[in-house]
Amino acid sequence: MDQIQNSMADGEGRYVEANGVRLHYVASGVPGRPLVLFLHGFPEFWYAWKNQLAELGKDYYAVALDMRGYNLSSKPEALEQYAVKQLVEDLRAFTEQIGYPRFHLVGHDWGGAVAWAFAIAHPGRLRRLVIVNAPHPAIFARELQSNPAQQKASQYMIAFRSPGAESMLSANNYAMLIQVVMGQGLQTGVFNDADKEEYLKAWSRPGALTGGLNYYRASRLGPGSEAFVAGSTTVPVPTLVIWGEKDTALLPGNLDGLREYVPDLRIERIPDASHWVVHEKPAQVNALIRGFLDQSE
Repeated sequence: MDQIQNSMADGEGRYVEANGVRLHYVASGVPGRPLVLFLHGFPEFWYAWKNQLAELGKDYYAVALDMRGYNLSSKPEALEQYAVKQLVEDLRAFTEQIGYPRFHLVGHDWGGAVAWAFAIAHPGRLRRLVIVNAPHPAIFARELQSNPAQQKASQYMIAFRSPGAESMLSANNYAMLIQVVMGQGLQTGVFNDADKEEYLKAWSRPGALTGGLNYYRASRLGPGSEAFVAGSTTVPVPTLVIWGEKDTALLPGNLDGLREYVPDLRIERIPDASHWVVHEKPAQVNALIRGFLDQSE
């Protein structure tokens, strides 16, 4: 893990030109082994998966992407460049460029939303799908339209779509983002000062905060919004959903009725973890992901 972290601290990384953008990624393991591609959410970047890269890289080719708009990847200015169809195409083009017609896909938060969309659009490209605290688009549309608790929990999305979102989130050296992501984690040891500095560096890159917020703006996600994936929303891919049940933004109601859309489904609830379960319970998350992927053909 130190080697993975140090490569980033030294400014090193790998890049692929795909779908008209330059995508940065960090990899662990041997190319040629089965690929596990990790997608982060807002307001994170590849570093969110550092513990998973270290563990899964032992047996897989583990790759964590900086999604478009984030950290060291391209940050297009036009809002339509952040539409879900563009994000899905990024994954298709990226994995073709690095030579993987089929792969395992793991996503959290917005990365999970894009992973759901990719599985719907290109199920034949996936071996297995792992989702961490990210609702299926049809379920989330239902909850945003009819569940008052989820509507209340999602009010922040309206703020994130506002013109003043960058100023709000970057004030006092990104104090709000530090609180949202790290909370008490800096006191409990979930995060350390080095982690904090890596996040501050990523958020401070020109255009990075706007790039992440543009995911919300392009999708117009928020209370009352509709699903951002049109047509069929069936996922015919073996799927593991890991859910920290103390998530205050994405409520457990997003698991209700999920099997209707995902026939081959396994759900693992973690009662004492929040939205940031990847950081809070890395060993448990690693074991769940490994156990699920190791069952693949």
